[in-house]
Amino acid sequence: MALMTGEQYVESIRKLNLNIYMLGDKVDSPVDNPILRPSLNSVKMTYELAQQPEYEDLMTTTSNLTGKKINRFTNLHQNSEDLVKKVKMQRLLGQKTAACFQRCVGMDAFNAVYSTTYEVDKEYKTNYFENFKKFLAYVQDNDLTVDGAMTDPKGDRGLSPSKQADPDLYLRVVERRPDGIVVRGAKAHQTGICNSHEVLVMPTVAMRPEDKDYAVAFSVPTDTKGITMIIGRQSCDTRKSEKNADIDVGNKVFGGVEALVVFDDVFVPNDRIFLNGESEYAGMLVERFAGYHRQSYGGCKVGVGDVLIGAAALAADYNGAARASHIKDKLIEMTHLNETLYACGIACSAEGHPTKAGNYEINLLLANVCKQNVTRFPYEIVRLAEDIAGGLMVTLPSEKDYNNPETKGYIEKYLVGVNSVSTENRMRILRLIENLSLGTAAVGYRTESMHGAGSPQAQRIMISRQGNLPAKKKLAKAIARIEE
Repeated sequence: MALMTGEQYVESIRKLNLNIYMLGDKVDSPVDNPILRPSLNSVKMTYELAQQPEYEDLMTTTSNLTGKKINRFTNLHQNSEDLVKKVKMQRLLGQKTAACFQRCVGMDAFNAVYSTTYEVDKEYKTNYFENFKKFLAYVQDNDLTVDGAMTDPKGDRGLSPSKQADPDLYLRVVERRPDGIVVRGAKAHQTGICNSHEVLVMPTVAMRPEDKDYAVAFSVPTDTKGITMIIGRQSCDTRKSEKNADIDVGNKVFGGVEALVVFDDVFVPNDRIFLNGESEYAGMLVERFAGYHRQSYGGCKVGVGDVLIGAAALAADYNGAARASHIKDKLIEMTHLNETLYACGIACSAEGHPTKAGNYEINLLLANVCKQNVTRFPYEIVRLAEDIAGGLMVTLPSEKDYNNPETKGYIEKYLVGVNSVSTENRMRILRLIENLSLGTAAVGYRTESMHGAGSPQAQRIMISRQGNLPAKKKLAKAIARIEE
């Protein structure tokens, strides 16, 4: 099958029989739901750009499994150039959507599971690697979107999976059958699950032998019996469903979505199992996935940052403050922070190396430095954007008041900025900044920057492990001529 067009992708999701709940009700058609549709549009953009010749080099590549042309979001990285192009592709999509485009977790999971299953098979003579290659070839051939599911609810963080009061607080195998396994549990914060064809499940922490039932990786279609999706609530999300909503939404076309995904005794056939009880490999899989996903943030968050910087600069223009030296300095600082994030993403990619399976892994230390910066810099970029935008961003009258003949004249008269810019356009740019800093997009930009791909302390632990202090001590001793 050739690469899907954007419309073909939309129709493929429409055909799924997904079990989704949101705001207390069952969602009959997520494709047509006004709150969920913007998130679908963001994924759709990953298909549309792949059809455009000017983006072909970034958006597509050749599969090492089949030799066919594929969307880069289904790629196994073959060299450092692939890793660099991945980051550049993610920045491009951030620029085009100013939202989360939801395919990065799946792509990062592919590369982590591929190399890990290879090593498990070498030790245990299992068939996970072949299972996964068959699955990924199917994904590539059909140009599918796959949700990567790692984060469990976790319950009491002080207890291991097998010691929880409720054993289902980490997803686990509850039955092993000749033809497969049955799993029960949940995955939280699942970005884009309702826009995905498949879900690829992984363990969430390193595990001990007594946790072997929780050391499980597999993939099933998202409309498999027993899977229920409960959509997360976002600030200002119901604005999207208001009649004739436009200005107030901030970003009308694109968005993101997260869900709690429940697996209620879901059956997984043998050929879709990629880990099943080999607890000592759970940590390897988690660490590799986390490294790839921390690299990703050096691309996607930077693309969204580009949009926010542009919006802040426009707000300064519309306010008549663009010439002020402190405004210029704030925009310079925003750009400096954003490009520093990008530099880390490119650096950890350029320093990539091959795994035993043959696909390329990023430099883990630099990937963790990248994500550590992402936990901080977007917050400062947002603060500066709010500073430049001014207080009107959060006290602006609603679009309905703007369209009401009784009040429109007052709003037009008193909320104008520079005379050359309409009040409506000033409102639009302020609502976009609100969307990115406080509204629905803030979930994927600010909060995900903090907690996505592991919360800040997770990166600090990895930086400590990867920082190689003994080697640095040796360097200092050599320069200081200290002999032992």
